[in-house]
Amino acid sequence: WSDLEWHGRAVHVAAAGQTKWWFAKRFLHPDVVAEYDYVFLWDEDVEVDAFNPIRYLDIVRREGLEISQPALSRGSEIHHGITARRAGQGDVHRRFYRPSGPRCDDDSTGPPCTGWVEMMVPVFSRAAWRCTWGMVQNDLVHAWGLDYKLGYCAQGNRTMKVGIVDAEYVLHRGVPSLGGGGGRSSASRIAVRRRSFAEMQIFNRRWKEAVAADASFVYQQSCE
Repeated sequence: WSDLEWHGRAVHVAAAGQTKWWFAKRFLHPDVVAEYDYVFLWDEDVEVDAFNPIRYLDIVRREGLEISQPALSRGSEIHHGITARRAGQGDVHRRFYRPSGPRCDDDSTGPPCTGWVEMMVPVFSRAAWRCTWGMVQNDLVHAWGLDYKLGYCAQGNRTMKVGIVDAEYVLHRGVPSLGGGGGRSSASRIAVRRRSFAEMQIFNRRWKEAVAADASFVYQQSCE
């Protein structure tokens, strides 16, 4: 970061071998970052050569997006079809279409068809981050499962307040770093993935228990 003009005015925190969600829970408390309109919580294997954050935020504000992400350009490693860039079809898209597995169409009201972004490069408004930070668990450092619940933090209709920005996009290299940076089939990477799945099960169990204990909870329909 030393080549950037503002380097000396920023607080730099590094925790070797930790995840961004571990970092966010401990260092990005909503009160600490309250002076910022948006929080970018991105992975490190993303190329931003074609990305302009000022234009991105202009679009986000104009479209009323509380939770968003830049689209993934051609050549990216793409895990979810909704994140792929739709060139020439407008600045933003909010839903994904597929005929099966599960079906996604204009009648879909929840993830993974609409109201969803990937945890790789999310951008949160101040209000959305305060809500999301509260859902991030201290002991679950990979945050698997959280993406399906982000719609509850959208400050309104998630099918409108959550979206993918096509006009500003990034390239996802898909380079694993946790677990020593070995290949995807290495023992360390397999251990990371195993823990991620285990954490998702714990998160989902805690979510169900919290919902059961809250008489005022209003359920949002999912495409699952």
